[in-house]
Amino acid sequence: MRKSRPSIHILLAVSQTIIREALRYLVEQQPDMQIVGETGEGREVARLAADTRPEVAIIDLRMPGISGLEILGRLAATACKVRVLVLATVEDKDRIVQAFRLGARGVALGESTMKVLLTGIRSVADGKYWIAGDTVSNPVKGLRKLSAKSKVGAHRKAFGLTRRELEIISAIASGHSNREISDRFSISQNTVKHHVTNIFDKVGVYNRLELALFAIHHNLVSKA
Repeated sequence: MRKSRPSIHILLAVSQTIIREALRYLVEQQPDMQIVGETGEGREVARLAADTRPEVAIIDLRMPGISGLEILGRLAATACKVRVLVLATVEDKDRIVQAFRLGARGVALGESTMKVLLTGIRSVADGKYWIAGDTVSNPVKGLRKLSAKSKVGAHRKAFGLTRRELEIISAIASGHSNREISDRFSISQNTVKHHVTNIFDKVGVYNRLELALFAIHHNLVSKA
């Protein structure tokens, strides 16, 4: 006999009552999901998460008062291990990238179907990244694809970066290793490491994933 999957405990944080009620109805029809808390007020999310210990929190990025980004920051400061799926639109591209930097695991766009949203909830609950309809192992690739859909582009800023550093940032965001970057630009791996260290210092990040997300957010990634 096949063992049924345990319920995914879900916290809803959506300000619009009609959308929150629709999501609650949708989730309540699923045998593997259970709503353990809900709120339309951003200030309540961290407390509810601590009280109910959900596996997944569905959070509207455009919550009034305290934004979805601030909610993510507050959750990160707690011991709660909730995985967050944010609700957004393509026009929220910059905030979506920031959300992933703050620990979000997935994003559902407003035009997503209910079936797609349910897939996203299950993917996030399984510890996967889920971006606008696709399960991805690397959130950077998914965010670059999402960024290409956006009509709203951030102005490119230099941040004191050299042309070579910008080229290396684009290569890192594309998933290339130091060795591949070395071969691509005909420079030694030690030189690549030196460039990467300088880039980290200039933009204030600590690892390659943070750098890639930073680069997408600030439109530093070459489209080539």
